[in-house]
Amino acid sequence: MTSKLEQLKQFTTVVADTGDLDAIARLQPVDATTNPSLLLKAAALPRYTDLLQQAVDAGQGDLGLACDHFAVAVGQEILKVIPGRISTEVDARLSFDTDATLRRAERLIGLYDQAGIGRERVLIKIASTWEGIRAAEQLEKAGIQTNLTLLFAFAQAQACADAGVFLISPFVGRIYDWYKKAEGRDYVGSEDPGVRSVTRIYDYYKANAYQTVVMGASFRNQGQIEALAGCDRLTISPDLLQKLADDQGQLERVLTPGAAGEARHSLDERAYRWAMNEDAMATEKLAEGIRLFARDQEKLEALLSAKA
Repeated sequence: MTSKLEQLKQFTTVVADTGDLDAIARLQPVDATTNPSLLLKAAALPRYTDLLQQAVDAGQGDLGLACDHFAVAVGQEILKVIPGRISTEVDARLSFDTDATLRRAERLIGLYDQAGIGRERVLIKIASTWEGIRAAEQLEKAGIQTNLTLLFAFAQAQACADAGVFLISPFVGRIYDWYKKAEGRDYVGSEDPGVRSVTRIYDYYKANAYQTVVMGASFRNQGQIEALAGCDRLTISPDLLQKLADDQGQLERVLTPGAAGEARHSLDERAYRWAMNEDAMATEKLAEGIRLFARDQEKLEALLSAKA
C-alpha cells in the first residue's frame, strides 16, 4: 500500500505551506506558499542569513522594498526544488487599498522578472477584502495571476470567482478554531465547519464552471485533509505532510466534480459587505488574519532594520 500522501497526490495537487527548503525537498510538493509569518520563520534559519543581508542592501533604506527582495529571494530558492509555482504575499497593511496593492504586486513580479523567473511560476497572494479582490481582478487582466488568501466566507469565494482570480485559499483550520471556541465542542470529518465551507465552495465552482482553483489551507489535523481529498489543491504544513507520508492506510477521494452546487449568484460591493457583516466568523477571522500578518511583517522589517 502506498502512503496517504502518495494517494492524495493522485487526485489533488499538494502544496507545501512553508519556507523550509529541507522539508520541501524531502516531501516533494508541486507548489509552495509563503506569507509574512512563514518568511519570519525562514529569516531565523541559518541558510537564509546571506539572503537577509542582500535584501537589506538592495532595499537601500526602504524596509518595505527590502522585505519584498527577501520574499522574492526565498521564493527563488524554493522554486529550485519544486516543479510548480511559488505564492508570494503582498504586505497585509495594504489590504484595504486597491491601488497600493496593485503597485506592490507589480513590484514583486518585477523583482521576479529581474531574477529571471517567469510570471507563470508565481502567484501573488492578496487578502480577500473587497479592495484586494478588485486589485486581483486588474492583475489577472494584466497577466499576473493571483492567490486570494484569508478567505473565510462564501461571499468572498463568490466575489473572487466573478473577478476571475486564478486561485483562492479558504482557511479550513481557522474556521474550525472559531466554531470550536464559539460552540464549545470539537468537530471531525464532514461535520467540521472548515471542511463544510471548502466543500460548499468547491461544489459551487464546479457546478457553475468557474475556472478559479480551490486550494484548502490552514489545516489543524490530518482528518481535515482527508475529508477534502479531491479538492483542486491543498496547501499543507510539513508536519502534516509527514504524517500523511507515514500513514499507509487507504485514502478515499471525497470531492469530485459533478456534485450538486448552488446557482451562480454575483455580488456587488454592497451585497458583499452585507454578507460579510452577517458572518461573524468571517468578519472576525479576516480582521484577525490581516492584523497577525501585519505584525509579522513589522517584525520582519525590524529584523532587516537591525542588519542595516
